Amino acid sequence: FLPCTYLCLLGCLLHKDTTASEFELDGDYLIGGLFDIHHVSERLHREKPESITCSSQPFILSSYRRFQLMRFAIEEINNSTRLLPNVQLGYKILDLCSDTQNFPGVFKLITDRGFIQPWNSSYRIGSKMIAVVGSYTSSGTLSVAPLFMMDFFPMVSYGAASSVFSRKQNFPSFLRTVHPNKDVIEVVLSILLEFNWLWVSFLYIDDNYGRDGRDLFIRTIEGTEICLAYTKGLDQNTNYSTIFQHINSLKVNVAIVFAPEWTAEALIKAAIKHNVRNKVWIAGDAWSLHKELPKEKGIENIGTVIGIAEPKMEITGFNDFIFSFKDQYQKGNIMQEAFCGQTCDCSNHTAEDIINADPSFNFPVYSAVYSVAHALHSVLQCETGSCNRSIVPRSVCSEECEAGFAKSQEGLHQCCFKCTKCKKGTYINSTKDPFSCIKCKNTEWSEEGSTSCNPRREEYMAFSHSGAVVIMLGALVFVGLAAAVSVLFFINYNTPVVKSAGGPICFLILVCLSLSSLSVFFNLGKPTAAFCILRLLFFLFFFTICLACFVVRSFQIVCIFKIAVKFPKILSWWLKYKGQWLIIGVAIVSQAVLLIIGYSVGPPIPYNDTQLHSDKILHHCGDDLLPLIGSLILIAALIIFSFGFSYTGKDLPKNYNEAKAITFCLLQLIIIWTLTVTLHELYFEKYIQIIDAMAVLSSVYSFLFWYFLPKCYIIVFEPKKNTQQYFQSLIQSYTHSQ
Repeated sequence: FLPCTYLCLLGCLLHKDTTASEFELDGDYLIGGLFDIHHVSERLHREKPESITCSSQPFILSSYRRFQLMRFAIEEINNSTRLLPNVQLGYKILDLCSDTQNFPGVFKLITDRGFIQPWNSSYRIGSKMIAVVGSYTSSGTLSVAPLFMMDFFPMVSYGAASSVFSRKQNFPSFLRTVHPNKDVIEVVLSILLEFNWLWVSFLYIDDNYGRDGRDLFIRTIEGTEICLAYTKGLDQNTNYSTIFQHINSLKVNVAIVFAPEWTAEALIKAAIKHNVRNKVWIAGDAWSLHKELPKEKGIENIGTVIGIAEPKMEITGFNDFIFSFKDQYQKGNIMQEAFCGQTCDCSNHTAEDIINADPSFNFPVYSAVYSVAHALHSVLQCETGSCNRSIVPRSVCSEECEAGFAKSQEGLHQCCFKCTKCKKGTYINSTKDPFSCIKCKNTEWSEEGSTSCNPRREEYMAFSHSGAVVIMLGALVFVGLAAAVSVLFFINYNTPVVKSAGGPICFLILVCLSLSSLSVFFNLGKPTAAFCILRLLFFLFFFTICLACFVVRSFQIVCIFKIAVKFPKILSWWLKYKGQWLIIGVAIVSQAVLLIIGYSVGPPIPYNDTQLHSDKILHHCGDDLLPLIGSLILIAALIIFSFGFSYTGKDLPKNYNEAKAITFCLLQLIIIWTLTVTLHELYFEKYIQIIDAMAVLSSVYSFLFWYFLPKCYIIVFEPKKNTQQYFQSLIQSYTHSQ
């Protein structure tokens, strides 16, 4: 076999033709291409080994389209000023129509000046051939790949999907731009499960590609309810009548067809011929976009075809390239027989035919060419705008990883690895372990590709922060104002204004508001267990007393002016049993009990949030309010009662109209805390402590400004209105108007 093969090869090498060819283009670097433009549909029986004339075999238009796409991609790269500047790519493309008869052409691709020395890598230094793109079928690739693998020659396939090529120990320099069979089988499984198709057949081409798909499918359905009722390999001698009889006798209505387009074409035509009806055919990505089958007469009777295909990617400029090429072809400028006797008489096919052919695996071809070009761009150090072509002799399997990248061993040798950038929150210490990214501690952080970790910045509202200083000053000013109001009220204790404001209850309200305002100090600083408890405990308890006082006060106003006349006994009972202090006492005891229970069940504790930011630790108190639900319900009830009583008395005389002031204060209170709760849901940063403190101060200042300061103004600046006679006249005027 070998002497004959080398004779054939020698014939190719001696063949000289200076005319242009679709199959060959000179350049600074060459990319080989393997495309089955023609395909051997029958087994060839020869008396002696010899090369095959591919042009005598059936023409595959979709493969010819892929062939032209490689030519287009290289022309596009050569016209680019950014990718491989001042470098011209060329190509040598082989019509790989047979798995066993195309070896002379394959040898032509890997020769240097007519010599093949597979056991001596020195010849590669001067070779222009840098990689090969192809081939389409798994069987074709499997037959020629060992020739490239023995010298680690890069081979980028656009269609070989068999799982065997994932074995890097056998195919160390093999890459592909197409999904492996495993991905297609997973999509098939998803379709079957979606429609609950559990009784299926699997028809496949009887070669490496098809058998791999069958084996993957059998393994994939293990553990599912899907049953494989029938499976059969297809070749040129298949008896389709027998297959359809088996499928019908087993009552199988779903057939998965895992085969290339020419095998699928024969199967579907046979199904039409044998009057197979109402089946579901699941087409693999190798034939799902077949352009001619849908036009077959009677195909609508066979049932439904569901195709699995990669998204069709529009490649700008390709159509113009084909039209331009066909114009040149028709003018007779292209000679076909320049590379090892290859010919491709495509005169019967117009530019429209090529453009409208099955677009399957077109983008993988385009990607394969560009992946080689980008790799060469990197090797030649072209980033500066020009390429250094004086660099291809080194003796390393893999280049050293950059800083921040971990090595991931490929194959059996430690020298062969790929580089993976360490993720956020990890780092690499190349001197200790170059193969593992080490996770940072909880108190540390790192960016992608780090060689060390940085301590996280701790964030909380420090007492020294300008916002915290303003809050603390606001609280102290409030205490001072409340003290001043208390002194003023004490001096004028027996005047009508102080009595109408609540008398002794006023002092209790002012003290509790002051203590509530001081709770803001527990919202600041680094949270501790004590601060987390006291920040709400202080406010909830003393603010409850304030609200209870306002419930009493608003009820007293309504009682005096509206209820006393109609129901004098209620007023008598209220005065006899000191109803105001009874209600305040009940509220104090109830809130104390509820707070003790709530904090016993689930006390708030400091929480360190390390998830929101990778470079920060946010310190705050836990926000679980469920244990305090009873306390919050009590406060809500007091607000509702107070609002109800005060709103009822909004039309009372001006000097007795505390009801309007209380109503306004409560409305402000509802708005303030509604906004605060909303911000809690939307914002999680350290300033949430300032927001909480501002809500507390706004609440207490609201009562001070709108309830107490108007009364202080009357006492100081309008003493004539602070007399018994003035108040009596207002009461009489209101009584007469009712």
